[in-house]
Amino acid sequence: MFPHPPGPQQPFEPGRAPVQGAVPPPMPPVPAQPDLGNGASRRRAWMTHGATAFAALVVGAMIGGGGGSTDPAGSPRPAPAATVTETAAAAPVPAATVTVKATQKVTVTPKPTRKPGLPSTIDGDGQYLAGEDIQPGTYKTAGPGDGSSGFGCYWARLKNTSGELGAIIANDNITGQSRVTVRKGEYFETKGCRAWEKVG
Repeated sequence: MFPHPPGPQQPFEPGRAPVQGAVPPPMPPVPAQPDLGNGASRRRAWMTHGATAFAALVVGAMIGGGGGSTDPAGSPRPAPAATVTETAAAAPVPAATVTVKATQKVTVTPKPTRKPGLPSTIDGDGQYLAGEDIQPGTYKTAGPGDGSSGFGCYWARLKNTSGELGAIIANDNITGQSRVTVRKGEYFETKGCRAWEKVG
C-alpha cells in the first residue's frame, strides 16, 4: 500500500487549532543592524554598566539618608535609642571646722600707793607735810647745825600751819641726837638742825 501524497497545505489562522499539515506563517524580517565595529560595542557595554552602577548609588544614598529603614509593612522603624552614661559625682568633702577661742585682754590697775619718789631726807629749815612733801615715818638727826647760832635744834609736829599754839602736837629744842615720828597728814617743822634721815 502506498502512502497518499500530501495534499495542499492549509494556511495557519490565529485562534484556530492547527491542522495537520498546516504551515505556520513566516517570521517578519529582522532589520539589518549597522556594523559599529568592536570599539562601539565595548563603549555601549561600559556605558550600560556605568549607568546601572550610578543608579544603584543614588538609590542607596536616598535610602541611607531617609533616617531609618522600613519594615515589610512600609512603616518606618524607630531609630535606635542613644545610650547615655552618667558618671556619679564624688561626694563633697566636708569643710573642716576650726574653733578659735577668743582671748580677752584684761587691764588691771594697781591700787594707788603713796606717791613714789617722796623724799626720805629732810635737809633745811621749813614745814613739810607727811605724805605730800616727805614720807611718813621715823626720822633721826645728829643735832644742831652750823647755822643754829647757839639756839640749838628746834623741831615740832603740827596739825596745820596756822602758827597758833593749838596747832602744836609736840615740839622740842635739842642739843644732840634726836628721833621724831611723823604720821601721815601731820606737818613737820625743823629749824637750825642737821639733816633728818628716815630710819623707820
